[in-house]
Amino acid sequence: MDIEIRKSGNPFGTHRVIEPKNVLPQPALKIDNNMSYIWDNEILVDVKTLNIDSASFTQIKNKCLNDEKAIREEILRIVNEKGKMQNPVTGSGGMFIGKVLNIGDKLRGKIDLKEGDKIASLVSLSLTPLRIDKIIGIKKGTEQVNVSAKAILFESGIYAKLPKDIPEQLALAVLDVAGAPAQTQRLVKPGDTVVIIGAGGKSGVLVSYAAKERAGVTGKVIGIEYSKAGVDKMKRMGFCDHSLMLDATDAVSCYETVRKVTDGRMADVVINCVNIPNTEMASILMARERGIVYFFSMATSFTKAALGAEGVGRDVDMVIGNGYMKGHAEIVIDILRKSKIIREDYEKHYV
Repeated sequence: MDIEIRKSGNPFGTHRVIEPKNVLPQPALKIDNNMSYIWDNEILVDVKTLNIDSASFTQIKNKCLNDEKAIREEILRIVNEKGKMQNPVTGSGGMFIGKVLNIGDKLRGKIDLKEGDKIASLVSLSLTPLRIDKIIGIKKGTEQVNVSAKAILFESGIYAKLPKDIPEQLALAVLDVAGAPAQTQRLVKPGDTVVIIGAGGKSGVLVSYAAKERAGVTGKVIGIEYSKAGVDKMKRMGFCDHSLMLDATDAVSCYETVRKVTDGRMADVVINCVNIPNTEMASILMARERGIVYFFSMATSFTKAALGAEGVGRDVDMVIGNGYMKGHAEIVIDILRKSKIIREDYEKHYV
């Protein structure tokens, strides 16, 4: 593809920042999404599908009263205004799948990509230059938006080639939350008691699998869901030793229930996977002293978490949900390959 190549782009993409100057693309208010040229250290991608971050998509749906036309218009408004898909309320983005169109001269031969490769971006849409020409449709029951669009990956950006044995839409769904099960493998130790808020959700199921595998027969996995359907799904998956129906915005009820289930010991690790606000205190109270609370949810207020833990005198280690961990894409794809029940369930929703 013939396209103008500009020289000496910044590795982190600051050359695309319009406003304000001297900041990185993620916190920037507006970035350059002109796709008629690329810098010598950029990758131009023909985008097929966006996977909007769950907290962001939920906020947009609620704002638009679940009207698909209004949702499409809101997504286009955000991208046209900011040059990227960054929800102004949640601050979060998502990811995409697409086909490589052009690779900047500086990157040629130094990365494992060639034009025509199908990839998934593993960096947030909240920092990715994106131009949407058309929204083709939104897959019902998911956060996946089919588009005709183009995007830029910076030199520092991470990606994964789409595996040939996994349908593209399925790969997109799990790669979007790949950081959660990967970080779970890192945080959970054999014999641990693990509480997972939202264990029946997209990321929660994968986290439950990883937690059960790591905690082993001497450990205990406790899943929490708000609805009966969520509890039924946890039981059907079979990764949780206890499947509890609780409202994670009711911190005291969650604390009292988990205290009974654990005979007062509480959890070694609490993992929050839900996409709604005000679940910080339940997460903190269910952890033991010097336990670990992992906030994967982008709906988390870290002010509420930090000040709330102080307010109840809880000495816990709180971990921000970094969506990246080395090898996280391989870890989550491997879970799909190993777990027949997860793959079958996800295929029903995403394929």
